Amino acid sequence: MKKLPILLLTLLAEPLAAQTDTLGRILPIGEVVVTGTRDRTDIRHLPMTVSVVGSRQIEQAMQPSLLPVLTEQVPGFFHTARGVLGYGVSDGAAGGISLRGLSGGAGRVMVLIDGHPQYMGLMGHPIADAYQTMLAGKVEVVRGPASVLYGSNAMGGVVNIVTEGMQADGVRTGLTAGYGSYNTLQTALTNRVRGGRFTGTVSGSYDRTDGHRADMGFEQYGGYARLGYEITRAWRVRADVNLTHFNASQPGAVTRPMRDADQRITRGMTSVAVENDYGKTSGAVSFFHNWGRHRINDGYTADPDDTNIPKEYRFHSRDRMAGLSWYQSARFWRGSRLTAGVDYYRFGGEAWNRYVAGERRGQRSEIADKTLNEVAGYVDLRQGVGRWLTLDAGVRLDRHSRLGVEWVPQAGVSFHLPRAVELKLSAGKGFRYPTIREMYMFPPQNPNLRPERMWNYEIALSQQLLEGRLTYGVNLFYIDGENLIVAVPREGTTPLNRNTGKIDNAGVEAEAAWRIGAAWTVDTNYSFLHMENPVLAAPEHKLHAGANFAKGRWMLSTGVQYVAGLYTAVRTGGRGTERTEDFVLWNLRGEFRAARWLRLWARGENLLAARYEINAGYPMPRATAMAGVKMNF
Repeated sequence: MKKLPILLLTLLAEPLAAQTDTLGRILPIGEVVVTGTRDRTDIRHLPMTVSVVGSRQIEQAMQPSLLPVLTEQVPGFFHTARGVLGYGVSDGAAGGISLRGLSGGAGRVMVLIDGHPQYMGLMGHPIADAYQTMLAGKVEVVRGPASVLYGSNAMGGVVNIVTEGMQADGVRTGLTAGYGSYNTLQTALTNRVRGGRFTGTVSGSYDRTDGHRADMGFEQYGGYARLGYEITRAWRVRADVNLTHFNASQPGAVTRPMRDADQRITRGMTSVAVENDYGKTSGAVSFFHNWGRHRINDGYTADPDDTNIPKEYRFHSRDRMAGLSWYQSARFWRGSRLTAGVDYYRFGGEAWNRYVAGERRGQRSEIADKTLNEVAGYVDLRQGVGRWLTLDAGVRLDRHSRLGVEWVPQAGVSFHLPRAVELKLSAGKGFRYPTIREMYMFPPQNPNLRPERMWNYEIALSQQLLEGRLTYGVNLFYIDGENLIVAVPREGTTPLNRNTGKIDNAGVEAEAAWRIGAAWTVDTNYSFLHMENPVLAAPEHKLHAGANFAKGRWMLSTGVQYVAGLYTAVRTGGRGTERTEDFVLWNLRGEFRAARWLRLWARGENLLAARYEINAGYPMPRATAMAGVKMNF
């Protein structure tokens, strides 16, 4: 907000909406997405940068989790990892996501399923193990603040997992199974049906691994069901439910190994939506409810000389988040689109320690029992001026039951130039309310915290060449943030959460794709991030270059990922030392169609056997391999 000239320049601005299709190419002008504007919208007119990872990209990755796919395909996106499978929660957990240096682990990046927020009601962060590939028809990633449409937690961006049913009548069943390094097993079974106005999907999965270190086992069960019915041509209703349970163990850092650090986590989600689409106007009203049950043993150090002994208690929590959303979008005059909506969220839960040994055996010690709510209204107006210009402006009024009111504006302008060139500029505000954990649970809690705030300024350019076979996009951004919540050390006592942190990030993101011929495509994306105040899990450089070959019965894809300047340790309150990692990963995947109903697949990861860490003290596995079958009936 100190950069007044930049603010004036970009007050009516809108960023590049660079997208990629299922083969890794940037999507053609005119492609439709839903995340950046609630209703289905031509990507040229969006007021934010959106990347799309399609169903074929997800399928070709052969991964049970969506996060590795997004890290490869989306510039500026990164996730933490600690092993071959699973992320866990609590101490030693991985699965933290970041966009442009803003962390989902701190609640600054929101994950959605079909537009509904997904985060732990007490802690405020996403649960990475719940986001499985079996859910996704595609994934849309908003790179930059989306708080006008989605409120708090969308400060740094949004990951929207879009589910899809069958498009033609019939029944289709698919089974995927694979086995590989470290006794790792992954399986998924999906049945899809469509008959007339009815659609249905039912999926189940089971994944497990021993892990590449002792006491690093992971086991996960997942289930998903989705039903839809078209009442009329203009009205339809859909409902879904998603359940996942995982058992995870974490061995501790190699310099401080742990014993009995085990977790038993259950997460659930359900939603119901009624949608309408009359062409000139469309909208929806939806209800969603998320819940979780966590049982955690923090374990103890394996060092016999350490005084840390087995804990006499276990951490327990039940959390919940429910919401009601309504929006309607309408075209009142030529070139216009007005969208208005209302959101209501209620979130919270209870946490306690239950003693299983010692003098207090059988007793319960309360930690927190808290529920908060938010209510918000927003409006967004988009206006086309002739064939070469689109203006966009929006604002949100958001009220928190504990913290008061927050105004959130954004604005943008898009130029549709000759030779398939798109030039866009934007300015938008993002914000985040402090979580229940930060205000009321565990030192360094502080009930007097204020919201975090930031402004994002962006300029972007994209173009298609060679009749759309060659595409590229590049965008530059600057982020200016204040009031970040930081645990500040205090002499002689525990640290205290305070609004003393700042964001001063700038960067460049670029991507390109070339369809060489019917069988070959190549693609690449790169991001550079400069941070005045470094944070964990946000690399300075991230480059991915990939190639895909598909002909006849064969499919081969390969990719090289280069990461440099990845912080695994940072200074806090003037204390500690900074550590960074640089590494190169080479992955290779292949598939052979042995019969109409049978495919054989294999993948190799980190084939250069690089030594590296993402979470400090948790070395990643070296070369690994998986192979299996896909059957479709």
